[in-house]
Amino acid sequence: MSVNDKKRLESVLAFHAAPTLMGVKCGSLLSLSAEEYDRNEISALFESGSLGRCSALITGGHAGRILVYIYDRGALEGLLSDDDVREFLSHCGYERSLGCGECLDILSKRLCERDFPHEIGIFLGYPLEDVKGFITNCGKRCKLCGVWKVYGDVERAKALFECYENCRVRLCRELENGKQLRSCVA
Repeated sequence: MSVNDKKRLESVLAFHAAPTLMGVKCGSLLSLSAEEYDRNEISALFESGSLGRCSALITGGHAGRILVYIYDRGALEGLLSDDDVREFLSHCGYERSLGCGECLDILSKRLCERDFPHEIGIFLGYPLEDVKGFITNCGKRCKLCGVWKVYGDVERAKALFECYENCRVRLCRELENGKQLRSCVA
């Protein structure tokens, strides 16, 4: 990968996944053009361990897209240990007994299906009541629309939206000032 290609990829990752890369959010999902980005190069960036605690699940999307789910395994495991989350996911085809890796395997398969798996909101760290609200209301009648559609605690969501934006601004600014992504998130 050329230096310019690596910088471009790092900038896209920073813009779309800053809260996850900075340890504030358990996961982020990016949809990238398969013509512009090479999945092996994306994978190599994460396999090298240069992005700290973050890992990536890379799947083929639809219509020439690559879906990249970036996650903090520790944070995700903590989230998946919640009884209410496990109960909800059990209704989406994730057996309660499954570990984090097995849940990621199912998610990977579901991301390649025709119908988008809206339970992804759980894997992105969205509040359970908002994920349920989105599914129940088919994405309509939300109280607030920001990083996700809010059906529950608006004030908490506003605070998180602001926190996520601050992460994005800070990380993108550091890259613009010449830092490498790995030095910003390690």
